[in-house]
Amino acid sequence: MDHDNRPMKRARLGWTMAPAENGTKADEAMTASYRGQIEQFKGSGAGNEGHPGPAPTTSYCDGANRVVASPPWREDDKDGHYMFELGENIGHRYKIISKMGEGTFGRVLECWDREAHEFVAIKLIRNVPKYRDAAMIEIDVLHVLAKNDRNRSRGCVQLKDWFNYRNHVCMVFERLGPSLYDFLRKNSYCPYSVDLVRDFGKQLLESVAYMHELSLIHTDIKPENILLVSSDYFKVPDYKKTSTPGKSFKRVPKSSEIKLIDFGSATFESHYHCSVVSTRHYRAPEVILGLGWSYPCDLWSVGCILVELCSGDTLFQTHENLEHLAMMERVLGPFPHHIIKRVDRRADKYFKHGRALNWPEGATSRESIRAVRKLPRLRNIIMQHVDHSAGPLIDLIHGLLKFDPSERLSAKEALKHPFFTEPYH
Repeated sequence: MDHDNRPMKRARLGWTMAPAENGTKADEAMTASYRGQIEQFKGSGAGNEGHPGPAPTTSYCDGANRVVASPPWREDDKDGHYMFELGENIGHRYKIISKMGEGTFGRVLECWDREAHEFVAIKLIRNVPKYRDAAMIEIDVLHVLAKNDRNRSRGCVQLKDWFNYRNHVCMVFERLGPSLYDFLRKNSYCPYSVDLVRDFGKQLLESVAYMHELSLIHTDIKPENILLVSSDYFKVPDYKKTSTPGKSFKRVPKSSEIKLIDFGSATFESHYHCSVVSTRHYRAPEVILGLGWSYPCDLWSVGCILVELCSGDTLFQTHENLEHLAMMERVLGPFPHHIIKRVDRRADKYFKHGRALNWPEGATSRESIRAVRKLPRLRNIIMQHVDHSAGPLIDLIHGLLKFDPSERLSAKEALKHPFFTEPYH
């Protein structure tokens, strides 16, 4: 599939882009310089860190009597993003080291925490009322998750602190590694091994089960929102690409530990449910068909993710509803009649006389028809990439990708599946 057609991704907390993808060589040199200063400071245990960048307007002492300078006041850009330069300070505690990502909500900056002596990721929200309000809701959700996870064992990202700075909500997180999608992309979309898929899947389902116990629905589970805790990896020969030793390698994470992030769209079951949730490729059929949604929409997303991790390809590579539904039928079989009978009036147009999907008659182009036609059945997709445990994995994914949400496996039920309980087949 053409990976370049994927939509723009939301900012990630854990990936500093390569220099060619994230600014100029000058930016790279500045970031390296600031990292060097921090490492020197860590080694000495004290001292003045200096102040690269523009002349400050104010300065004050931190708890260790070091002079910490504030950057000059700048207007936000036209979209409400905070304007900054590398090496500047956010308050007295945090020094900006690099830009890690950018999204609709704002920017994610890698910073040095002077008090805790560690690197952190700060999600700096745009100075726009609706995004500020959404950030406060996310902070409330993160507090609920942390309050009930004293041992920090539930696999959800930890909010270390939050504050307002120059009309921007700043959320301080632990610094993590790359997202599963970014690692996959950097690895030339080489699939993860089935054993890693098992580890990732189990941890993800444990996090989802924890959220659901607290009556929370994530609504935006995707590989971009699942981060490796560590950035470390090692290279191993990729024998599937070449028969010549030493000619081709793939990256393998040193640790399979992951954390779920981005709770900005999380919704309590008892609260208002907007009509559309989830990023397109991981959106459940009940959302598209206007049937209402609840906890099972998270499990549909998990099923799509498991296929992507073990194949290297997005399962439903589409941007349009009818094509998306046709892809679902191509991979999983036809929609059951009792689901078709219940579709929302706005989704009636996707079906012929309320009996079958209006495909290929309703297709927008021949390319769309070809894109659907070339998709294999789910079993064949998995069998192409999985050497062992294929049977249990196929059965698990079928259970997560049931069209009827009432028949879909819950997170707790999925964790009891033989794919996890009897892993070696």
